[in-house]
Amino acid sequence: MVTKKIEDANTRYYIDLDLRKGVIIGWDYGQRDQLSQELPDPAHRRLFLSKGQWRKLGEKGNGKLR
Repeated sequence: MVTKKIEDANTRYYIDLDLRKGVIIGWDYGQRDQLSQELPDPAHRRLFLSKGQWRKLGEKGNGKLR
């Protein structure tokens, strides 16, 4: 069973970066209270985006952010 993700006022959009390698290691969105605040590697950082920035990323990239 596939659960559809909810987009509402508590939705947070983000990109995960590996600062050591200088690459994007992932991107996604989820509910604020369900997102991990600590990433497993100290060199990894999570950057939060606004909904507008998230949409622009999809338009500039391959359009497959969801």
